[in-house]
Amino acid sequence: MKRLLLPLLLICCNLSAANIWLETENFSEKGGWVVDQQFMDLMGSPYLMAHGMGRPVPDASTTVDIPHKGKWHVYVRTFNWTSPWTSQDGPGAFKVKVGEETLKTVLGTKGDCWQWQYAGKVSLKAGKTTIALSDLTGFNGRCDALYLTTEEGDVPPSEAAALETFRRNMLNLPAPQVEEYEFVVVGGGIAGMCAAVSAARLGSKVALINDRPVLGGNNSSEIRVHLGGHIELGPNKGLGRMIREFGHTKSGNAQPASNYEDEKKQQFIDAEENVTLYAPYRAVDVRMEGKKIAAVLIRHIETSEELWIEAPLFSDCTGDATIGFLAGADYLMGREAASEYGESLAPETADKMTMGASVQWYSKKTDSPSSFPEFTYGIIFNEDNCEKVRMGEWQWETGMNFDQVYDAERIRDYGLLVVYSNWSFLKNHYSKKEDYACRALDWVAYIAGKRESRRLLGDYILKQDDIDKNVFHEDGSFTSSWSIDLHFPDPKNTANFPGGEFKAATVHNWIYPCTVPYRCLYSRNIDNLFMAGRNISVTHVALGTVRVMRTTGMMGETVGMAAALCRENACSPREVYQHHLSQLKALMQEGIGKHEGLNDQTFNRANRLLDTPKVH
Repeated sequence: MKRLLLPLLLICCNLSAANIWLETENFSEKGGWVVDQQFMDLMGSPYLMAHGMGRPVPDASTTVDIPHKGKWHVYVRTFNWTSPWTSQDGPGAFKVKVGEETLKTVLGTKGDCWQWQYAGKVSLKAGKTTIALSDLTGFNGRCDALYLTTEEGDVPPSEAAALETFRRNMLNLPAPQVEEYEFVVVGGGIAGMCAAVSAARLGSKVALINDRPVLGGNNSSEIRVHLGGHIELGPNKGLGRMIREFGHTKSGNAQPASNYEDEKKQQFIDAEENVTLYAPYRAVDVRMEGKKIAAVLIRHIETSEELWIEAPLFSDCTGDATIGFLAGADYLMGREAASEYGESLAPETADKMTMGASVQWYSKKTDSPSSFPEFTYGIIFNEDNCEKVRMGEWQWETGMNFDQVYDAERIRDYGLLVVYSNWSFLKNHYSKKEDYACRALDWVAYIAGKRESRRLLGDYILKQDDIDKNVFHEDGSFTSSWSIDLHFPDPKNTANFPGGEFKAATVHNWIYPCTVPYRCLYSRNIDNLFMAGRNISVTHVALGTVRVMRTTGMMGETVGMAAALCRENACSPREVYQHHLSQLKALMQEGIGKHEGLNDQTFNRANRLLDTPKVH
């Protein structure tokens, strides 16, 4: 069941102070600009971005009521996204139009952080007028908010806390309403979808929170990673059949959007009477009662409407373990030392390295030669180091030596930077540029496909020894079949771009299918918190096998079953293990998936011990 929402008006006019606040993500017409919410926890808000792949996008616009005529000063919150790599003016240029007048100042090309830039002044009459963002380049100019004021120098604060207070005052948002459920799942990727439906089919009233307009996470048309791993493996062969209800049937990463069949995912959720989907809402805070989460605060990424969602049980399926982190759950991040868990695949010394985030892309053939702008912003490509390719999939991976949470925007932006820089060299300077003359960029992801960040700690931490020895656990739940697949910077790419790698390599350490303890799926110190996805209780090494999406879907299905048992028996996730494990086992062996209308899921299973491996 999809929740209907009437949008809130995000224009706030204080007549006595003669100022107007505009959130760009609330513009009534987005034009060719896209809403980017990925970094709102860090910079305070979603924003609009001109993602045109080197071609200017149509204007984004909205209509405002000007309270009285006079001269108005316009301030814009933006920044130069290439500033980490060069001191030159950046490529994300845009201007502001007010009514019929285009303000002269070019925005988005200066500044090394999010900041207020002066766009200019304009004479306005009282009444309705149109405000528009006019992209000049198509190279990811971005705008968070506009502030119109009759007083020159009346600039909103830049410091995060002060700006948040100012923003809320200007928006004059109503107090959040409260809605109640029996189970709340935060994160609408494959794990979250399966968790929500599994619990719902067992009778629980479920809220599913997803911060994008499409479901599926990395498997959606926004990121385009295909499903991986085996399903329906013993001892709990019922797990994973559910994925065959909505999983796509064409294999491959970085393929046309239709290959990922977003509509099937939406239909899968919409068909469940007991699931209410909140999309696109992002969870931004939690309210605690002792060692339990009492509620999560969710915010609509376009209207800023907020709701408190209360429940006795929660599941963190966010990937970044956002809910667990906000709740104070114990977690790990980075690589453990080999000695800590006795892992031969771990480094000798612990460090902060993680697997990276991918910005995938592809080009298309054109009937006639096409051009691409010069694009050189601190990363220099030449005949020797350029990537002579027409597409880039999972290997185009960045940020392994940065924090995948706090440096997320920089990591994504570097992914965009190298795609554009390399393509510009191929089109304009490569000695065999004629090979690329009749090709044009057709798709570049702006939502990064993440692999690793925080991992929440449960009552058990899965480690390499469990996998190597296929250790028996009485609470064995889902079975992981993917190899221990730990990405690292590609050595050739490191040689060409030391410290600035943007390509990854891997070694498939093949495994026998390993059944993972249920105790890895709930928090050890937050009493009512489950987790499913790449944020479960595993070491960095063990994450290499459990992280693929068919496997995470089985985690979610298991969590949904356990949540239903918690409701039925008035118990905690831990008490399911202690007192109701036999019930959980029976559910896992049978599965919650339907038996009719299923498709085959035989591609990209990557296990030499079970079938022929496919490229992942």
